[in-house]
Amino acid sequence: MYSGPQVPSYDSKLADFDTVPLFMKSLPPEDGLGMNGDTAALEALQSLVHEGTPDEVALNFKEQGNEYFRGKRYREAMGFYTQGIDAKPESLALREALYGNRAACNLELKNFGSVLRDTSSLLLINPKSSKAHYRAGQALVELERYEEALDCCDRCLAFDGINSSVRTLRDRAARLKAEKDRREAEKAERMRKEQNEKRVMNAVIQSLNLIILPSREGYSSPYSPHFDPTFSGLRTDVTPVLFPLFLLYPQYSQSDLIASFDPSSNFVSHLETMFPPSPSASTNSRPAITQPPQFPPWDIYQEYTVGNLALYATTHRRRIFKVGKRMTLRDACDVAANVPSGSERDGLELRDGCLSIVVVPKGQKEQAWVEEFKKKRAADGYDH
Repeated sequence: MYSGPQVPSYDSKLADFDTVPLFMKSLPPEDGLGMNGDTAALEALQSLVHEGTPDEVALNFKEQGNEYFRGKRYREAMGFYTQGIDAKPESLALREALYGNRAACNLELKNFGSVLRDTSSLLLINPKSSKAHYRAGQALVELERYEEALDCCDRCLAFDGINSSVRTLRDRAARLKAEKDRREAEKAERMRKEQNEKRVMNAVIQSLNLIILPSREGYSSPYSPHFDPTFSGLRTDVTPVLFPLFLLYPQYSQSDLIASFDPSSNFVSHLETMFPPSPSASTNSRPAITQPPQFPPWDIYQEYTVGNLALYATTHRRRIFKVGKRMTLRDACDVAANVPSGSERDGLELRDGCLSIVVVPKGQKEQAWVEEFKKKRAADGYDH
């Protein structure tokens, strides 16, 4: 059934342009030129496109570029506009249109640097071109150069104050600039805080005379000194840094981790929450606990009661000393660092981000561990 004449699509119209000799962008293969493959006539026809005055040649290229631009074939359109510019037309209006149209192509192709170059050339011809300011502003926004985009819009609005597109673009640039400024301010504040925390962390570690050992190759400890989340303000006098501390039980090859040990707190305050009290301990000597701690499952002889525990610390130079349960971690650090004048620096070791204290039952087992430690120390060449 006949439905009337068929209207060709826009793409098919542009495709037809590619077959017109005057507008071909390249010569077809010989087998498409006829039996003799004669290209002379075609080349002669194509040369006609460059005949005429520079303005006539440039106008012709501009019109063809406009056809391709309407078909959203921006790269081909840009090629025609470039040829028009290369024709060096004398008409300022024509040169302005060619630069403006090529800028529009580059904007569609996201060649934002080229947009700025084309609009700069255009503004040298017509400093009051609103389109040039608008396209330059769009490119600057895409490049996140918001301050320059705002300046570009303001320059345009100074002579074209009712331009709604430029005003909308300016509002967008202002909003994006505010968001960028906020992100940069937050980043700067994070960096300032991190640097300040690092400075305070180093000061605290230095005040405790700790000796930091490098991490074992291929090992990343999940623990490290960290700031007390309840602490407000960064002051070294109250030690806002908490340390992971291992309690080692060599008798059973066991350990407990206290993830956040305050250097100003004493050891007994932690032990009383981990081990049952001694049978003879007065109930008034410690805070009331609804359910006293039970013996650890590995303490088969039930020796690990608060009153029956001895604590020892070992230093970097393999010195050993007994730690009183009512001593604070800072007290223990001070003892570890106390060496005769002229002696090599010493202190507790911060290994893989953690400190450690040895815990053994008092009496024979305590003495046995101390003697064993001294033997190993002598075997390693240390003489104390």
